[in-house]
Parts: sequence; C-alpha cells; structure tokens
Amino acid sequence: MADFGGADLDAFRAQAKTWLAENFPPSLKNRSDIAAAEAPVPVEGDYKLWKEAMGAKGWGVPTWPSEYGGGGLNSSEARVLREEMAAVGAWNPIGGMGVMMFGPTLLEYGTEEQKQRHIPPIVRGELRWCQGYSEPGSGSDLASLQTKAVDKGDHFLVNGSKIWTSGAQYADWCFCLTRTDPSKKHEGISFLLIDMKTPGVEPRPILLISGSSPFCETFFTDVKVPKENLVGPLNGGWTVGKRLLQHERNGLSGGGGAPARSNPAALREIAKTYIGVDESGRLADRDFRTRLIEQDMNARAYQLTNARVALEARNQNGPSAATSIMKNASSSINVNHAEMVVEAMGYNGLAWAGDEFSAEELAAARAFLRVKSGTIAGGSYEIQNNIISKRILGLPDTNIHTY
Repeated sequence: MADFGGADLDAFRAQAKTWLAENFPPSLKNRSDIAAAEAPVPVEGDYKLWKEAMGAKGWGVPTWPSEYGGGGLNSSEARVLREEMAAVGAWNPIGGMGVMMFGPTLLEYGTEEQKQRHIPPIVRGELRWCQGYSEPGSGSDLASLQTKAVDKGDHFLVNGSKIWTSGAQYADWCFCLTRTDPSKKHEGISFLLIDMKTPGVEPRPILLISGSSPFCETFFTDVKVPKENLVGPLNGGWTVGKRLLQHERNGLSGGGGAPARSNPAALREIAKTYIGVDESGRLADRDFRTRLIEQDMNARAYQLTNARVALEARNQNGPSAATSIMKNASSSINVNHAEMVVEAMGYNGLAWAGDEFSAEELAAARAFLRVKSGTIAGGSYEIQNNIISKRILGLPDTNIHTY
C-alpha cells in the first residue's frame, strides 16, 4: 500500500479516532502495565473486549499484510494510529515474541502454508511463543548449539535442552534452532517450530534474584516434530535465526519509534518526593539533579534516534545491524533509570517486604535487579559491541563470536 498524505491521511485519522472512541474501554486508559506482566494476563472483562477488537481489526500489527489478518497499513497510517492511540491513553494488547520476533521472520522465510497457519493466531493474540536458542554450553557462541534434530522420514526427532527460554512455562509454541548436521557448525543448523504440548517437552522455571521466574530450562526428550514445521531450507536455519535476532533487538530497543522504558517525568516526581526541593523549587541534591537532566536528555535523544532507525528499517525492508546500537543504548538507559529510582528512594528503595513500604517501593528493588538482564537478553552488551565494530564500523575481524 502506498503512503498517503494530505486529505487521505486526514480521512484515516478521522477513521482511527472514531474506531478508538467506539472500541477502546475508558477503564483501560494508560493501563498498559496490565499487558506487561510476565505471567499470562487474565483474559476477561474490558481487557478481553479490547484485545478481541484489536485482533479482529489487525491493528495490533498494523503494517502486517491484510491477507494474514494484519492491518495492512502503510507507515504514515501506522504513525497516525500510534498518535491517536496515545491521545486517548490506548495501548496495544497484542504482543509477545510472536509479534516482536517470530511473526516478522516467518513473513520473510515461511512457506505460504506456514504463514496461513501461524500468522493469523499471532495477529489475534491467541497463541504465545517462546524462543529456543541458548543452551547451557552455547551462549555467546550460539552456533555451537548441540540440541539435535534427527531426520526420521516424516518427522524430526529432537533431543537436547535450551536455557533462558522466556515464558516457556506459558508458551504454546517454540521456534527453535537445532543441529541437523553434526559435521558442520553454522551450515548444520535448522530452524524448527515445536508445539509445546508435544510429548517429551518439559519446561522448568528458573527463580531469579528479583523473585520472579520469567526464564526456563527447557528439555526435549524424543520430541517428534513434523517435517512441515521446518522454516527455511534444511541446514539453513542460521540465516533465519540471525534475521530473527535482528527483529528481537529491534523489539527490545523499543522498535517502531517507542522510547526506552525510562520515564523521565516519573523519575523527577520520585526524586522530588524522596530527596526534596530547595527554596527555588529545584531538586535539593545538585549532583542528582545534573544526572537526572542527563538521563532525560539521553532518553529523549534515544526516542528521536529510534524513530529515525525505524523509518530507515521500513525503507530497507527490515531492521539492520543498527539494532545492536539501539539495543545497547536502551538497556543502558533502562538500567540507569532503575538505579536512580533506588538511589532517590534511599533505604525505602531497598525494601523487599513489609507493610511500612508502598507498592512502588517494593517494586523498585525488584525492577533494579530484573532490568540488568536486559543487558544480556537478545545478545549481551559485549556481543552487540562486536557486531557494531565488525558490521557497522568495518573494523578487522578478531575471531570473536557474533550472532
């Protein structure tokens, strides 16, 4: 669909505004935190109605092709939709790894039958996906993975284990990198789709220091995977898997023009509440005030840069290696935000339990611990620096693993 301007875009804005007024429940205004939970969201009441409406309209994935249930919008229309949603406090209830990572990859590499089967349920938010990439012995050097998929004629027989499979205990499906040729490294990997209800699949949640269990160990014991669940060519999964990682980094960095998860306004209010202000109404701690301004500037600069990168990605038919820069920038901003919240709260920011602490104070320490995993998820900070040096700056190859 071509990008429209002028009257056509004004007409779409009016359409979006009317549709939102008719379908977005006022009770959910600015309540995107409901969908941010790591555990499954109870699908009931207004949330259920809103999710069904967005899924049916296809606006949860506004630029995906309409033939698979997507919104079919062009980039200008998608921008207008985001603006109108923000104006009324609406948010996207359709998300997860299916939207952020697997769906865009399948649209590029999947067969028509695979797209028709898997994309519509993702568009409607009906199924949850997890990622089978890292293994206990294959982290930074992902291509050394050893989970085997042996050809048994009409199916593959999968044996092995994965680790850090986010949300595996809740997932319906897993997109998984497996070794189908043990004699080769990168050229011996295939990309398989595994139904998590298949006998032999066992996810085990890992309890983190933050008190939550968003990650799992996942074990595969004689798991039968139909041949039609192979995405891309046999032994061609490394190419598919790398492309998915670009989509993942784009999503983790807030791809699509969204800001990093730092909220400067909220941080300012927390600082004023706990640190206090001077006689001029300024934050009393001069050093903290300086760093607060720097954090605000970084978050705003990131938002503008990310919007530009997202536009370039659309013009180039997908994300590029620049997602590594944005992923590192967003994780750094988010970690700094969480650290400053705890610092501003002081003793209260270290609270773990007790009626004398507010819900925000109890959440601060957990967020402080949880957010640090963002420097590892999707490829560690160091791995991203390797990618940036090699694929963007063109520096000599030092034989350091990148993926």
